[in-house]
Amino acid sequence: MRYLLRLLGLGLLGLLLILVVNTLRLASHQLIGVAPAPAVPVADSALARLAGAVRIPTVSTTDFAQTDTAQFGRFGRYLRQAFPKVHAQLKLEKFNGYGLLFTWAGTNPALKPVLLLGHYDVVPVLPGTEGKWARPPFAGIQADGYLYGRGTLDDKASVLAQLEAVEYLLGTGYRPTRTLLLAFGQDEESQGRRGAGAMAAELGRRGIRAEYVLDEGGLVKTDGVPGLKKPVALVGICEKGFLSLELTATGAGGHSSMPPAQTSIGELAAAVLKLEQHPFPARLEGGDNYLLDYLASEMPLGQRLAFANRWLFAPIIVKKMAGTPSGNATLRTTTAPTIFRAGAKDNVLPIDATATVNFRLLPGDSVAGVVREVRRLIADEKISVKIIGQPNAPSPVSDPAAPAFQQLHRTIRSVFPDAIVAPYVVVGATDARQYTALSPNVYRFLPTLMNQEAIESLHGNNERLPVANYPKMVQFYAALIRNSQ
Repeated sequence: MRYLLRLLGLGLLGLLLILVVNTLRLASHQLIGVAPAPAVPVADSALARLAGAVRIPTVSTTDFAQTDTAQFGRFGRYLRQAFPKVHAQLKLEKFNGYGLLFTWAGTNPALKPVLLLGHYDVVPVLPGTEGKWARPPFAGIQADGYLYGRGTLDDKASVLAQLEAVEYLLGTGYRPTRTLLLAFGQDEESQGRRGAGAMAAELGRRGIRAEYVLDEGGLVKTDGVPGLKKPVALVGICEKGFLSLELTATGAGGHSSMPPAQTSIGELAAAVLKLEQHPFPARLEGGDNYLLDYLASEMPLGQRLAFANRWLFAPIIVKKMAGTPSGNATLRTTTAPTIFRAGAKDNVLPIDATATVNFRLLPGDSVAGVVREVRRLIADEKISVKIIGQPNAPSPVSDPAAPAFQQLHRTIRSVFPDAIVAPYVVVGATDARQYTALSPNVYRFLPTLMNQEAIESLHGNNERLPVANYPKMVQFYAALIRNSQ
């Protein structure tokens, strides 16, 4: 017995030694000694130009036939007036009328170009919610230190800040060594095929291969990660896929006074309940592994030890991350019933009942695999399952060890010196997914400070940009262009 206790003690001591050694061996991924980015004079007129862009309601609708494309044309004309140097010295091509591709030719055509993305379409304001806005959503009003309006965050601020940076650099006589491409889509909020899809396809046909691609997606989260007191600059290295399935149950119909044991609505509800009660498995290797690598050395001791020894503590880490909707979304393919349709009269049993269920696919999962798993979980031949719309597979995961990521990392630190830079999984969809064939280095980052409340305003009420953030956005893009040479 004493011998067994001694062995147990030695085993525990060995385990503790392994945990401690792994923790002590952690090296910080944060770049140090980064010089501040050169100052860029950003006058009040720059914010006024952004406000003017917000006043143009470039609303993108799911049914493109209902989109007011006259506003897209108006926006293009506004940019021509607002940025005369850009339009005089850069080549502009249009795709499907409104996708805008600017080319700033570099002095060395042998170098791969840099491709910066953005989109200028915005989501609608839901009818009936206009009164919940502190300022009208398309008035471009500045108040209380904010610029209010659709597009101030998603994504006109990025488009205008890139153009401000280029306009400024042109005014200094700067010319890039490496060609710079600016691609601004008109339909990102409705799949992005007419804008980004068309531009990416044409660049591919031309044989263009980019050094890196940068779109919106991540941000500098000021109330970011539990355990860290510093802001976290989240750089998307991948994004989840998109799939919507329509489930249909078909019954006999009839009068509600003589219902069967289970109606079509009941059968459909049971199927949806099965999906919600059996979520897809959580996986750290879908991109969160890189996030934990970068955060580990910056954490307090207890979390640092756990992150450094994920071979042992992974179940605990997963449980903790899955405790919030945002954390859970980065860990697994998510299941979200979004639409139910059945019945027309309260005393008539509907024949058909349908539900739309949306899935966001974690890298490593596939559209076909998710459909198979849904059918397996429902296990009911009376429920038909079909794909609706156009699904998107998850994007490839870009390696944060690549020189292009380190260049982006350095630029972020030069503008936001207090921020901890970390790769992460973008749970929504961006135009960046259209360009993954052009470069292995596709990143998603919006250079602005946001807390959780601001993030929730992106497609909601009171979308607004802190006025103090905008000069830093312009400074970031100017520094990135310089650093990319």
